[in-house]
Amino acid sequence: MHELIRANDPVLLSYAQSLLEDAGIHCFVADQGMSILEGSLGMLPRRLLVEEERADQARRILTDAGLAGELRTAK
Repeated sequence: MHELIRANDPVLLSYAQSLLEDAGIHCFVADQGMSILEGSLGMLPRRLLVEEERADQARRILTDAGLAGELRTAK
């Protein structure tokens, strides 16, 4: 899996996830359950992950939607 976004903003993550799923790209938001350990304060970031072979396509979709500033550096 390839990490595209790491953020504390659930709205941002939901929007990005929706864009990718609408394009047929399976994605996964990791670390959602960590909020239970931290007391639901929103301090621990969640990660938006996609399959490695779809990462470039996912980056283009998110960039076109104006989320380029939220993307992690490509490896």
